[in-house]
Amino acid sequence: MTLKNKTYLITGASGNVGRAITRAFAQAGANLALVDMNTDALIALIAEIGGDTNRFKPFTADLGNPEAIDTLLAQIDGSFGAVDGLVHTVGGFAMGDPVHAGKLDVFDRMMNLNARIVYLLAGKVASYMIDKGVKGSISIMLARSGAKGSKNQAAYTASKAAATRIMESMALELKEHGIRVNGVSPSIIDTPQNRSSMPNADPKNWVSPADIGDLMVFLAINEAMTGANIEISAWS
Repeated sequence: MTLKNKTYLITGASGNVGRAITRAFAQAGANLALVDMNTDALIALIAEIGGDTNRFKPFTADLGNPEAIDTLLAQIDGSFGAVDGLVHTVGGFAMGDPVHAGKLDVFDRMMNLNARIVYLLAGKVASYMIDKGVKGSISIMLARSGAKGSKNQAAYTASKAAATRIMESMALELKEHGIRVNGVSPSIIDTPQNRSSMPNADPKNWVSPADIGDLMVFLAINEAMTGANIEISAWS
């Protein structure tokens, strides 16, 4: 599988999943606009994947700010030319209170991180791609927990469900423009943070970030798939 001469914007690139996705896309030959708030981490990541600063460039942006996204896309366009696709990994998790407690702080935070930013960023990238006449892909990290509610997690599960509906709607809206939109919904991901918070669990039953990276590359290359929410679990 090759993405040579294609440019992809990867958000949350210095995170556990973002790094694995970055490595997979780099190995597939893509040029990468790596976005995160931690510039030092991005520079270290670029060195890790070969240090080719013509192919890999770091960018910072407030993805909740429409003007900042416009500036980001202009910077990437100036560095690489047209953007061929987006892989969005930024999101968050927080436990909350029962809905009847009437508290909105966690709800507002989860909806902003997991739904509003998806709506805003993916929409801006899609508009850019339409204007440039680019036929490419948008892939979004979702979560299996968005399929149903869970005790004291109404805010989180609702935000992930909203992100899934955004992905599905965009797939229908962009099909005529040759832009494919898909989502990936993993079960528990094998990260240091999850191992620390669940010391008695068996990580063999968790999803490897590398498997997510390979799946994201597949979605970028497979021109037949759009509107899919792919659930991924451990192979064991």
